[in-house]
Amino acid sequence: MARQVLSIASFTVLEALRNRLLWLVLAIVLGALGLAQFAGALAVTETAQIQSALLGAFLRLAAVFVVTLFVITSLVRESNDKVLELLLSLPLPRAAYYLGKLAGFSLFALVVALAFGVVLLVYVQPGQVLIWTISLAAELLIMAALSLLCLFTFSQVIVALSVVSAFYLLARSIGAIQLMEHGSLVDPNSVYQRTVNAIIDAIAYLLPDLYRFTSSDWLVYHTGTWHSLGPVLLQTAVYLPLLAGAALFDLYRKNL
Repeated sequence: MARQVLSIASFTVLEALRNRLLWLVLAIVLGALGLAQFAGALAVTETAQIQSALLGAFLRLAAVFVVTLFVITSLVRESNDKVLELLLSLPLPRAAYYLGKLAGFSLFALVVALAFGVVLLVYVQPGQVLIWTISLAAELLIMAALSLLCLFTFSQVIVALSVVSAFYLLARSIGAIQLMEHGSLVDPNSVYQRTVNAIIDAIAYLLPDLYRFTSSDWLVYHTGTWHSLGPVLLQTAVYLPLLAGAALFDLYRKNL
């Protein structure tokens, strides 16, 4: 099965090259550098810090957008062209198909993370850029696996993109939401507030702490350490198998 997985992964990477996604990555890099230079020209003080923060935030969002869009549109095209039905009509395990697609998308995500990390070397020292790039790669792996799961489950581009976007925004902001629920203006003795707090805490328990991933503080204040990657890599190691298992369960139950 390993040879089948590698074959599907290589065709997935080849599709990214044929769709000229690397040119899109290059265009994003040039646009991000132009935006950083413009922000630096407007800044009065702490020019490098402002450029680093803006560039890091822009590249992180762009990376998530490119990877998730590629995953979803690639699978939709295969479904519309009946490629999936053709592949599964062959003596090919569904697990091999899924693992091959996941490996191909993961390799593309790693290339995107590496390319965007290289750009940051213009403004940030290499040690912090390396930590940031590893964290971005982990974040993109989770989003690629989630995109696969959403498309297998919902089979519609708009619905899958909406669910992935909502998941990402909620996972990135859940820490701030938890801080607000314990604010000074909140009545902790209210039954309604305690119920809301319990729901929010339950959601936060289920979601990955993406707000801890790829922090702009690492680029601006150089606070990133190898210990900072511990929770990031641990959560990636937990959520990737969970998302993969859910996607395989959904793929095997489909009648194709």
